Amino acid sequence: MKIGKKHFSIVLVSVIMLVFCVSAQDDLPDYRNKKDNFSKVREKDIRSDLASFAIAGIEERIGKKPLKSIPARNYSGSFLLFEEGNIKVNITASIFDPSKHRLDSVEKYLVKIDKKPYFGNYGSVPRYTISTVTLFIDNDTVVVPQTALFDLYSPTFAYRDGGGIPKTFNAVYLSEDKRTIYVYMLNKEDRGSYEVTWIFRDKKYLRRVVDSNILK
Repeated sequence: MKIGKKHFSIVLVSVIMLVFCVSAQDDLPDYRNKKDNFSKVREKDIRSDLASFAIAGIEERIGKKPLKSIPARNYSGSFLLFEEGNIKVNITASIFDPSKHRLDSVEKYLVKIDKKPYFGNYGSVPRYTISTVTLFIDNDTVVVPQTALFDLYSPTFAYRDGGGIPKTFNAVYLSEDKRTIYVYMLNKEDRGSYEVTWIFRDKKYLRRVVDSNILK
């Protein structure tokens, strides 16, 4: 089939524009904080546990024994529940309202929300925000503080596989001594995918570990 010069020109211009857009996104400045990255984890036991499941720790995974996991019992676009025995974890999301936030952009790409860099749908206005992460263990309730949630957006709680069956990328893991609980969430995106793990020890919230651009 012959392609006319006019049609060829249109296709060429479209390709150039596509390449330009991709390049523009690749050049988008990344202001997201690196202080919570896996590479910054110094506690040997926690780092070893994280390497057994986190994508950021895959290079250290050889020889790591898989941790016991707590199964997901219920999940949807805005709710995620893990439960087994005396442990239950709830994660909830809510709709993001741009009118209630300051949005800072670079060349039309969103890079900061309320003057802070953020994770999730980086470069565009997110649709959802993580509202709560709560651990119930025995008779105790432990809530992750907002300081460990405020910059996390567009959570992927559930997806459908090729057969249309709903599944989740997320998980809850127990350390071998059962003192430490890891609540893991993977957010897959076309650009800037991120993973976050909230860590609890001895029925107290300890810290979070966040890595972005983990999937290409």
